[in-house]
Amino acid sequence: MPPILEPVLTDYRTSVPEARDAEVLTLFTASVEKLGAQLVPEVPRILDNVLEVTLDMINKNFEDFPEHRLRFYALLKAVNNATFEAILRLKGEHQKLVVDAVVWGMKHTDRNIAEMALEILFDLLQNVGRAPEVAPAFYQAYLPDLISDIFVVMTDRLHKSGFKMHATLLRQIFTLIELGQVTAPLFDPASQPSEQTNQQFMRESVLELLSRSFPNLTRTMIVAFVSGLFDQSKDLAAYKTHLRDFLVQLKEFSAEDNSDLFHEEAALQRAQQEEQQRASRLAVPGMVNPYDAPDQDMGDL
Repeated sequence: MPPILEPVLTDYRTSVPEARDAEVLTLFTASVEKLGAQLVPEVPRILDNVLEVTLDMINKNFEDFPEHRLRFYALLKAVNNATFEAILRLKGEHQKLVVDAVVWGMKHTDRNIAEMALEILFDLLQNVGRAPEVAPAFYQAYLPDLISDIFVVMTDRLHKSGFKMHATLLRQIFTLIELGQVTAPLFDPASQPSEQTNQQFMRESVLELLSRSFPNLTRTMIVAFVSGLFDQSKDLAAYKTHLRDFLVQLKEFSAEDNSDLFHEEAALQRAQQEEQQRASRLAVPGMVNPYDAPDQDMGDL
């Protein structure tokens, strides 16, 4: 791999955007997936050469260079899954570019890219949580902004299809904070009371964020919603219900078709109905083709 990297990366980095071949991103995605940890020493060099120039191609709008977009996020997903250690080796500004790229992807109007970015962020937080030597600095640098970014896409009517992952991510982050697993301060200690905690600070910050963003909601409504965000008694289903109840109060959602917010539940209900219908047909001899019927227990024959 090392002899291949230099000419390919140099050509990709120095070419004009229109001449950059998206297959380069596919090549490195396949290499990372195939070689995994063996490629960790080289991944920072790969990202240093493709990260900034590719982002500069795709972050002007949501339409240009569609092939590069999909393959770029596939590369980030592979790097995060197979060579996470390499992300920790990135220079500070390039590590921030990885997070910025994921956030940009979450806001994308292409459903595939938006959902891939949400999955990358979920996996990234999982990986960081398993690396206690870097978790405090990572949480301190990124968690407050990530909370704000997730709220932006969750309350954007164009991203209803990602609601399950929005709920999963918010529950994951607020659980980390509420359980005290975020040990570094998420605030400037010099500007806060000495007894300030991350739990108190984030409650106040989210409350102010939502109050500014949704002036049609009363403070009582927002206080109740924020309290529920930190409620550890809620499983994911209850957490999604809490978020949905909040969204339907927003004037942006009140007159909309909000069926996408119930997509998972609707799919489960359809599957259960189909299974019940099939069971009813099986109960009537001759209603189901023998070849479509489940195998019978032959133990008594």
